[in-house]
Amino acid sequence: MTVTVLVADDNPVVRAGLRALLDTDGALRVVAEAPDGRTAVHLTEQHHPDVVLLDVRMPVIDGLTALPHLVPLAPVLMLTYSGESEIVREALRLGAGGYLVHGEFTPEELRTAVRDVAAGRAHFTPTAANAVLGVVRGATAHGGVRPTVSNSLRSGETPSQLQRNVARYGLSVREGEVMDLIASGLSNRQIADTCFISEKTVKNHINRIFAKLHARSRSEAIAAWLGTRGTRGAWEVPGDLLRGLGTLGTLGTGRTS
Repeated sequence: MTVTVLVADDNPVVRAGLRALLDTDGALRVVAEAPDGRTAVHLTEQHHPDVVLLDVRMPVIDGLTALPHLVPLAPVLMLTYSGESEIVREALRLGAGGYLVHGEFTPEELRTAVRDVAAGRAHFTPTAANAVLGVVRGATAHGGVRPTVSNSLRSGETPSQLQRNVARYGLSVREGEVMDLIASGLSNRQIADTCFISEKTVKNHINRIFAKLHARSRSEAIAAWLGTRGTRGAWEVPGDLLRGLGTLGTLGTGRTS
């Protein structure tokens, strides 16, 4: 089945280049081009593309302003030179299904990203993925969990809560990272995209993590990880954490199972 694409970018050379890259794939077809956000919304309503490739900085209406109007019409994949963390986070908050920064992908990776977003799978290039991970690690820090085991170990710092938990439960470094992301409310699909591993691998990690934490569910694993097990043995998750998880859950399209 052919995936139809609308390209929204104010630079005609970029639009022509993207059309050439996508149209060489028999399963992808550019159906329209837009030089600004307003035109992108109008053409999306007219052509009903499977995916919109959207730049951030455009005249008349910029990409972030147009994004909430485009998301109800079609999946949106940000494709831009803007790699600032704040912009990445805002685009994802507004409903973008992926974020690519120019210069960080090959033509085949671009085509794969288009197909992924059309199918409901999030896709990020490294700069955007790091921005997402920064949100995750910033949120988990409020629960006493610090980022990256490996960097802190190399620097000789006092062990963080994350490092202590890894040692306490006998987790590998990767399992610790995955558990950190679980505690931040990410779904299996979102964890896979963030860590650049398959969803099956994520599930395998989770099975091992649950066994080591003696947990039967995500909530029990989170309670153990954050040290919020009740005095009577009940598993408790603080209300502020639950509210944070709800916010982070809007960052992607994966299931919460």
